[in-house]
Amino acid sequence: MEVCMWPFHSKRSLEDIGFFKDFTDWHSHILPGVDDGIPDMEGALQVLERFEQLGVSTVWLTPHVMEDIPNATADLQRRFGDLLSVYKGAVKLNLAAEYMLDNGFEERLNSDDLLCIGVPESRTLLVETSYFNPPMDLYGIIARIREKGYHPLLAHPERYIYMDSDDYERFREMGVRFQCNITSLTGVYGKGACRKFSTFLAKGWIHVFGSDIHRLNSFNDAIARKCIDGRQKTLIMNAVNGI
Repeated sequence: MEVCMWPFHSKRSLEDIGFFKDFTDWHSHILPGVDDGIPDMEGALQVLERFEQLGVSTVWLTPHVMEDIPNATADLQRRFGDLLSVYKGAVKLNLAAEYMLDNGFEERLNSDDLLCIGVPESRTLLVETSYFNPPMDLYGIIARIREKGYHPLLAHPERYIYMDSDDYERFREMGVRFQCNITSLTGVYGKGACRKFSTFLAKGWIHVFGSDIHRLNSFNDAIARKCIDGRQKTLIMNAVNGI
């Protein structure tokens, strides 16, 4: 797999620059056995042990909620309780969800059956779309989210093939915040996502970072890639990474 390259000679990996020390991971699929992420409790504990080694301080568990994975809020809360009863390590765990903007989401929005991310008063929702096509009335959905008093946080905007600069500008005008996957810089999602991430980073458009971890081996491989130059290291380490 090609790593997105930049016109600087000295590259270091995310692990080498100590990126994850005191890091808050705003997007992960560690909650075991609920989606296409970590399948079991043993695997979840292995990921959290690795996060401790890296110095991660806080993790938001954001399992998928979509028509194909219709996780009920109560079921996710119970599974979160199971994890808390077993994990006794140093990483602070929080529960939210990653909501696909589909018909099921509209039903949840209308009933306020949602798990927010960030401090409770922020009423922030982590949302996503298909990587290839927008949902019908995308901007209308965003407007309805705002009308209900929630604040949309768009998951991995760098990965949406159909979005261009006009889309991102419009999102920003509508108050949408961006959560980018830090591993996009390593090229694991292709050169296009890598370039978009770099553009967002340079413009100061990234509000929070996430690992979007689904498998530990893939994550370890990604963060070991030499991909960060000195300029990007400064931008990354100075980014707010908070809501």
